[in-house]
Amino acid sequence: MQYLINQVEALIFATPQPLGVPDIKIILTEYFDTAIPENHVVEAIESLKEKYQREDFAFGLVKAGGGYQMMTKADYHPVLSSMLKQQSKKQLSKSALETLSIIAYKQPITKSQIEQIRGANSDYAVQKLVEKDLIEMKGKAETAGNAILYGTSEKFMEYFGLDSLENLPKPQDLSHQE
Repeated sequence: MQYLINQVEALIFATPQPLGVPDIKIILTEYFDTAIPENHVVEAIESLKEKYQREDFAFGLVKAGGGYQMMTKADYHPVLSSMLKQQSKKQLSKSALETLSIIAYKQPITKSQIEQIRGANSDYAVQKLVEKDLIEMKGKAETAGNAILYGTSEKFMEYFGLDSLENLPKPQDLSHQE
């Protein structure tokens, strides 16, 4: 069983996106050239979860985005926040971050509704967020003009380590950090 656990650990560690039990089962079945029972995959994941709960690991195995992924533990979020803040400055403009926040909390939402909240044109920010696959079209509004409704994507969920939008911080819990 330890060999199977190690294989599951390697798969989850190496994948850039969450990996679900069905996907792991398919990969292992192909690799071993024999059917791998789903309960063995689940047992391996549970074993890994227990292993990474120890304090000597800076990361753990968490369920996010419909699968499992290695993520850093909360104790290390401040230092990672500093790193991500530096990276996000290079990747997303302030207007794109504002727009993404509005979409995350108000989705599904039209571009005109975003602009009403921001008080500024959001065409470029929405375009960049779509290009980066952080938001996606969720349908069309049932109003005159049938404006496009936007919402967050699976990539958004993965990037922020969320398994559900209910896990977004509550607005009253957010503090302004420079």
